[in-house]
Amino acid sequence: MIDYEDFAKVDIRVGTIVQAENFPEARRPAYKLSIDFGKELGTRKTSAQITRLYELEELVGKQVLAVLNFPKKQIGPIMSEVLVLGLGTQEEGIVLITPEKEVPNGQKLH
Repeated sequence: MIDYEDFAKVDIRVGTIVQAENFPEARRPAYKLSIDFGKELGTRKTSAQITRLYELEELVGKQVLAVLNFPKKQIGPIMSEVLVLGLGTQEEGIVLITPEKEVPNGQKLH
């Protein structure tokens, strides 16, 4: 069990995908994403292994939840700045966690 204070340390926020590209250099099929987290936090880059259930065209404009306070991680030629959250398995595919209704970019999960 963890305390609420432990959970509160994880900075989970909503952002809108503003760019999605193929990522052929990745070891496993993935997309490169640029996600806008609002004026205060700006746009962050990452990669996501979501190619089984999502086409590039449907990703731009989609709001997603991501962890912003993990250390940056080099993934091939890009530096991943956030961890996009999803549910599922590699066999079935990953389903992105998205808000039911549009909310302001940068909104923190409570």
